[in-house]
Amino acid sequence: MSLTLIIVLILAGLVFLILEMLVIPGTTIIGLSGFALIVFSIWESYHSMGTPMGHYILAGTIFSVILTFYLALKSKTWDKLMLHTAISGKVNEIDTVAVQPGDEGKSISRLSPAGKALINNEMYEVHTNGEFIDQEMPIVVTHFSDNKIFVTRKP
Repeated sequence: MSLTLIIVLILAGLVFLILEMLVIPGTTIIGLSGFALIVFSIWESYHSMGTPMGHYILAGTIFSVILTFYLALKSKTWDKLMLHTAISGKVNEIDTVAVQPGDEGKSISRLSPAGKALINNEMYEVHTNGEFIDQEMPIVVTHFSDNKIFVTRKP
């Protein structure tokens, strides 16, 4: 086996080990394959190139594995790949002064069983108790539960 093929197998094993460590959780076939590729490459280097070259490849592999794991776990390494945007979304905060049980409104989207509704000229996410209400239908606020507004079709 040529030296180029041995180096390619060692590099592929390193990539598999990094994928196992950073991307794929648990002990999977990817990590075991990476470990097996590295072990096979070292064994094949001893078998085809002799003991001195095998020692050099073993030392180089140990050094490259340690260096790769050090660079992969270093905190600044992944900053270029990370998302640095802030989440500006908010939960459906209900102002219980602005919306009261008994208030009337109109469904903006189909409530099946959740959707958007216009209540007191404000848009809210509303829920029903399992019924489906088409859009542009009049609705009535019945109650609040777990920061959710529950509505029914206006009779």
